This record gives sequence, C-alpha cells and structure tokens, in this order.
Amino acid sequence: MMRTPATSLLRGALRASRTTTTMIPRAAASTHAISNPTLANIEKRWEGMPQTEQAELWMSLRDRMKENWAELTSQEKKAAYWIAFGAHGPRAAAPPDEGRKVALYVAFGMFVSFAVFATIRAFGGPAPSTMTKEWQEASNEYLKNQNAEPLTGISSEGYSGKGMVQSPPKK
Repeated sequence: MMRTPATSLLRGALRASRTTTTMIPRAAASTHAISNPTLANIEKRWEGMPQTEQAELWMSLRDRMKENWAELTSQEKKAAYWIAFGAHGPRAAAPPDEGRKVALYVAFGMFVSFAVFATIRAFGGPAPSTMTKEWQEASNEYLKNQNAEPLTGISSEGYSGKGMVQSPPKK
C-alpha cells in the first residue's frame, strides 16, 4: 500500500469516525413508584384490561425493575411476578368441560374412520388372486429356486418359517 499524504489523511479521518460515539436519546427509566390503585387487584383486572393498558403497565414495571429492586414496593413486585408468571393467557386454567370435549371428538373421529373403512370394504371387490395360500406357496418355491435370502431367509439351511404364506386356503 502506498503511503501518500492523501491516504494518510483518509486513514486518519476513518480512524476518527470510528472513535466518535453517536448518542442515541433514550427515555430515562421511571424513578417514581407506580400508584397502588393501578396495581391493586391486578390479578382480577388483567384479563379485562385493554392490550394498550396492559403494555403500558408492563413497560412501566419493566422500567422500574431496571433500577434497584430494593426500591420497588411490594405491590410492584407482586404485580410484576403475576404478570410474568400468573395464571392468564396460555397458563390459564382449562375450561371445566375440556376433557369431555376431547373424549367426544376422539370418539367421533374413531367412528368416522371406522365408517370410511367399512364403506370401502363393503364396496371393494374380491381379494386379489395373489392373496390365496396357493399363490403364496408358489411364491415360496420361486424364492427358493432364486436362492433369495440365503443367510437367514427362506433359502437358508434349516429354515422353518412360513415364508410368504399369510392367507387361508382358497375356498
């Protein structure tokens, strides 16, 4: 790299731009306590509060928690804990009839699937010819002639399994 007065000037300007810090204005954390009427009975009021009011209350509590926790009032500590971990939203108690509904929907699903299965079986044709015992025994003989699965399968020495036979004899 060439060192010329122009590159030295550019390098110095670049170095100076890196060291300057940009100050971003930020709202100071709230230093005053949140009023007791705002926090009173928050467990019962939280679900009915508008979303914006919930967000404002949580943000003000969050700002207060950024400071020394010894300065928080007990009401603020209780409210912050309840908002973070209380039984609301996804942690709310399940409706009393939820188990019955689940059981009924599962039973209904089972009934529908059985009905579809029975309908398909009722209107389906006869079993294919490959599902007869005779065809499957012929398949066993073919596999033995082809020496299929010579180590542990149908072509191995001393094999005593059924092979491909799984159906009853043809009537």
